[in-house]
Amino acid sequence: MLVVDSPVGPLGLVARDGALSEVRFDAGPAVPGPGEEPPDPVLERARDQLAEYFAGERRVFDLPLAPHGTPFRRQVWQALARVPWGTTTTYGALAAGLGLPPGASRAVGAANGANPLPVVLPCHRVVGADGTLTGYAGGLARKATLLRLEGVPTERNQQVLF
Repeated sequence: MLVVDSPVGPLGLVARDGALSEVRFDAGPAVPGPGEEPPDPVLERARDQLAEYFAGERRVFDLPLAPHGTPFRRQVWQALARVPWGTTTTYGALAAGLGLPPGASRAVGAANGANPLPVVLPCHRVVGADGTLTGYAGGLARKATLLRLEGVPTERNQQVLF
């Protein structure tokens, strides 16, 4: 595992078979074992691309990915990869885009919550049907930070009636 600093805390990057397989929030410091080999080149590419993303210089990741999950979850994660930088979508819209029946937004939300590659597969871009920030495995503060980095407002404009 390669640990990198980010505006949302330390991220642990894990590779499997030459592809990025996990991005872990709250990763502790990497402790190299005796005679440990240098990091996988894909981890170095991921580190560099994440740094570019957080600096506002990258909008799309170009990495080989190997997220582990069920076929349904992988289908949802592929849909996440198509949500453009600086935009949001809803769980229901993702479900509809996948041709799923009404009410499948909960299953899409569960798959979103199991995303092993947050930031890279942008589950932070999925919001509730009314536009509110809902459910994020890394916590809503991280979700808001990631959206603000992309220029997405995170507070809804609300009028005070009384």
